[in-house]
Amino acid sequence: METSQREDQLRAAERRRRELLEAADRVVLRDGPGASMNAIAAEAGITKPILYRHFGDKGGLYRALAERHTEALLEGLRSALDAPTGRRERVETTLGTYLAAIEARPQVYRFLMHPAEESAGEATEQGFDVGRHSAPLLRRMGEELAQVVAERVDLGPEGEERARVWGHGIVGMMHAAGDWWLRERPISREALVRHLTDLLWGRLAACGDRQGGPAL
Repeated sequence: METSQREDQLRAAERRRRELLEAADRVVLRDGPGASMNAIAAEAGITKPILYRHFGDKGGLYRALAERHTEALLEGLRSALDAPTGRRERVETTLGTYLAAIEARPQVYRFLMHPAEESAGEATEQGFDVGRHSAPLLRRMGEELAQVVAERVDLGPEGEERARVWGHGIVGMMHAAGDWWLRERPISREALVRHLTDLLWGRLAACGDRQGGPAL
């Protein structure tokens, strides 16, 4: 009986946490990097101390939101990399998937990657300390992509080292180019994908598939 009650409590706590994250998402979609704990608590219909009880502090809430959105993005990137098409088409689809994701929810992207510029003087209450958390997100994406490359492409005797360099380099390129493009929109998404693929394609096209591994 006690075990059943504990399981019910855990399920209720998880459901409540999911509801709070959905409320936070709504505020982020509205306010972007200016989203505050006060606004999120108000959206959820609770007090700020209760919000802290669930997530610890602003950093805990940020990490929970970042994990929620990063997992969805990584799943899309993995699907693009495993699509049954030619290698260049998969590279283009992967780049396009990332750019389409940040274009579809620009406020979420800005929340995850940029501090609240309009509230820089009130960072203790208004803004999230984004700088402390965005770098680990990019590193995680770099490691994930490095693993995908290492499993699929024969990079020779220094393959593991090269795969990590490529993984982090490609993520850095996607992030920097996507950030610039989202702010200025100087060209179409399709044109950006094509130009970035051209940049990547030289050495990648020359590599063979890794024997026994999935093809890239």
